[in-house]
Amino acid sequence: MAISYKKLWKLLIDKNMIKKDLRIAAGLSTNVIAKLGKNENVSTEVLGKICKVLDCEITDIMEFVDEDK
Repeated sequence: MAISYKKLWKLLIDKNMIKKDLRIAAGLSTNVIAKLGKNENVSTEVLGKICKVLDCEITDIMEFVDEDK
């Protein structure tokens, strides 16, 4: 199983935000934003910060996808 953050990027569009806005609001590093962009693992602390800023649940920003597809 792999992680996909497509939902996060769609949510940012819906909230009229760009990655830089999210990075600043959540206090994230550029490295974390890069990891998210590559669908790499990040800590639950990071995901929690994002959810707090966007006022959403974790399932609203990420999902597990089947790597075989």
